[in-house]
Amino acid sequence: MDPHKLLETFGTIGLFCIVFAESGLLIGFFLPGDSLLFTAGLLASQGHLNFPVILVGCFLAAVAGDQVGYMFGNRVGPALFRRPNSRIFNQKHVERAQEFFDEHGKKTIVLARFVPIVRTFAPILAGVGKMEYRTFVTYNVVGGLLWAVGVTTLGYVLGETFPQIEDYLLPVIGVIILLSLLPVLNEIRKSRSRRP
Repeated sequence: MDPHKLLETFGTIGLFCIVFAESGLLIGFFLPGDSLLFTAGLLASQGHLNFPVILVGCFLAAVAGDQVGYMFGNRVGPALFRRPNSRIFNQKHVERAQEFFDEHGKKTIVLARFVPIVRTFAPILAGVGKMEYRTFVTYNVVGGLLWAVGVTTLGYVLGETFPQIEDYLLPVIGVIILLSLLPVLNEIRKSRSRRP
């Protein structure tokens, strides 16, 4: 999914919906969150999107998405997670997120924002695990701020500093995707080294 085309097609409201879905809906794990936020910031630097609006909107969408994920996990998660794999629900995604959660504890809610797939399942697992709601909300707000505002601002600043960066958008997005996958690859490496 090309973030640039997604933004051209669906605009600012579409951006908020995608950020919301990827942050807490099970169907959102395949969406391009990091590259989409970066591209939105870049387009805002060129005057195509309203920068303050997308900053506030993406932050609110990210926090709201995690809140929905937490409530879903808290209410229906345990029954759902006992089911075998289906087309939409893959137990491996849950296990990966659970391992991340176990290793990093409460800060997972913040760290998971920067890890594809894990960011979708972390709030749900927090709800399943009955994480204290006030604690979850605190970490959710911090994580939403760092991720949604931070990645979008990075795109904006780079767009302002290097106006020709759009000519190299695909390689830049490739680097962002690679960087966001590094924590997952590191976890895979660690889990393989722990095996007998």
